[in-house]
Amino acid sequence: MKQLLCLSHTPWQARPDRTQQLLTRLTDIQILFFEPAPKPGAPAPEQGRRVRAHIIVYSFPAPLPDPRDRSVLAQRRLEKCFDFLRRTMERHRFLEPVLWCNHPEQAVFLDETAYRGLIYDCFRIWNDRWMDQESDLACHADVVFAASRELADRLSLCSGNIALLPNGVNPLLFSQRDLSVPPAVSALSGKRLLCRVGDLTAQTELEPLIYAAQHRLEWQFILVGRYTNTVSARLKELENVHLLGPVGPLDVPEYLAPCDLLFDLLRRDQRGSGVISGRVYEYLACGKPIVTMAEPGLYEPFPDAVYTAYDDEGFLRWCGRALREKPSRAPIRREYARRASWTNRAAEAASILTVSGLF
Repeated sequence: MKQLLCLSHTPWQARPDRTQQLLTRLTDIQILFFEPAPKPGAPAPEQGRRVRAHIIVYSFPAPLPDPRDRSVLAQRRLEKCFDFLRRTMERHRFLEPVLWCNHPEQAVFLDETAYRGLIYDCFRIWNDRWMDQESDLACHADVVFAASRELADRLSLCSGNIALLPNGVNPLLFSQRDLSVPPAVSALSGKRLLCRVGDLTAQTELEPLIYAAQHRLEWQFILVGRYTNTVSARLKELENVHLLGPVGPLDVPEYLAPCDLLFDLLRRDQRGSGVISGRVYEYLACGKPIVTMAEPGLYEPFPDAVYTAYDDEGFLRWCGRALREKPSRAPIRREYARRASWTNRAAEAASILTVSGLF
């Protein structure tokens, strides 16, 4: 039986991330999924819970320390995690599985784990403090999956085995008809609705949104997702900006369906990555006009389906043009989403792993 050991930087969650989306579809592989230790005060999750027929989830007993922490306590935490991993592998008779890593912090396991092949899935830019650890992962990896061309170029000095594997989407979830409109959105019926899905933090570049909201008071900007107090303070004076908070993943299509335009903003800590976020693929699946902020000079994968802005004025101008768009582009967007389905992405990953000899 094919065996894969996944070290994940995020817990197994109801809203699947990139790693979950891919591994869930690799159904011919037995997978042990190790998630981070729960935060202090949080209830301990059940160990060895089977989340899919082929996936069993365990939580590490202690958080992995910062790479700069050389204290005795940090080393004890590491040894505790190493021992837990070994004992769990022995219990499930995982002798020499393929190792899947998605965060540079997991490089500490390379010399402490028996594995026959290594996959590094790079889906974002990490802080410079992780540079040495990421280099180790990329150098030792049999396959590096890169979520963008820019990430692939960045890692090319460390590896010659890099495969482009962008993010994906579940297109059927966003092609449903006759969805009920949430009360918070129905209250704005009859107005131009511009929506963004995703968390808002201090790293989110809000300036284009604020500029557009100040210049077009008749437009209503709907923001779905978690937000910080700092973000709330910056936006509270804008009466046409509505912070709706987080919603369940299955409810997101209900918020997008009544909207006239969908948009995305940049994050300061991800500049230069070139990664197309999963939410943009969700927007494509809806078929609606899309405006995104982008960095000049980076590759644009959807020139005929997404309006790209580079500054505040450009964002306002493209939103106005997109709202006047004819519906003929909807099929083009949905076709992009169909090609980018997580089913297709997982099939690409499986093919690459087979060709590489890992499975």
